[in-house]
Amino acid sequence: MARVSLVDAEGKPELAEFVENLKAGRRGKLLNIYKMLLHNPPAAKGWFDYLNMVRWELGLDGRIRELVIIRIAYFNRVQYVINQHVPELAEAEGLTLAECDALSDWENSDLFDEKDRAILAYTDSMSRDIQVPDEIYDAVAAYFDEAGIVGLTVLIGTYNMHTRIFQALDIDLEK
Repeated sequence: MARVSLVDAEGKPELAEFVENLKAGRRGKLLNIYKMLLHNPPAAKGWFDYLNMVRWELGLDGRIRELVIIRIAYFNRVQYVINQHVPELAEAEGLTLAECDALSDWENSDLFDEKDRAILAYTDSMSRDIQVPDEIYDAVAAYFDEAGIVGLTVLIGTYNMHTRIFQALDIDLEK
């Protein structure tokens, strides 16, 4: 059960235009994260704009984006994010269902190449330890220019924030 109620946006005409923008950007549906964030409309708007930038403007390949997002969701035990991304969004970006499932224990899977493994090690290091050892950074830096490293790091940091808010507020799964 969610710790914060979900706002019924239908009864709030002052939110109507913003809610329509949210729906348009989220496959026509007002997701529970936004229903919760609508208790604080500036937070909801900032979240929406920022997450859109992270998803679409960092210059990262969609497969890499989904690899990182799903791994963080497993790492932080956030079923909501897994449900939102697997299988539809992940498969649309080139991940197989087997790869998605293997992300919970990627180190013991043979489904990921060296680049994937470097990205996943970097993701785990940032998520678990915050400080990334040089050897992990160097391994991932072999595959990205500096703009790519910054984009990847922003993605990882953002989805750690994202999933931790979900966990803290125990946001209900979509129905």
